[in-house]
Amino acid sequence: MAQDHLHCDEVLAPAERLAIEKNWDGAAAAFAQFKKLVLQHFDAEETLLFPAFEERTGMHMGPTQAMRGEHVQMRQLMDAASAALVDMDSEDYAGYTETLLIMMQQHNMKEESMLYPMCDQYLSDQASVLLPKLQALLPGTAA
Repeated sequence: MAQDHLHCDEVLAPAERLAIEKNWDGAAAAFAQFKKLVLQHFDAEETLLFPAFEERTGMHMGPTQAMRGEHVQMRQLMDAASAALVDMDSEDYAGYTETLLIMMQQHNMKEESMLYPMCDQYLSDQASVLLPKLQALLPGTAA
């Protein structure tokens, strides 16, 4: 899952470059690809990883709930950034993506340093079942 975080970050860079160049169609297409990958990542966590963790630990209002809340905020920022690209508003786009990047960095750090190790601890006996399912939802990465 941490590798998928890096992959998503790498896909955002071209969108930012194209927006600076005012290549709006290119920026919109690149950002749409980034958004698709991030939403796939969120879906993998929210439909597979988080429920498995919650079922095993009984923690339904703990770290997974906080991560879901941050996913909602990041979805809103991605929608706003997409709208700014449609409006060809480089200032708004830059503001939304800067906020999104900061939030993603903080979010990813929490997942990678706290939640994923907890998942490893509690779900290690389910890895042979969970990993293939996660990889199927995250093409191009090694969940």
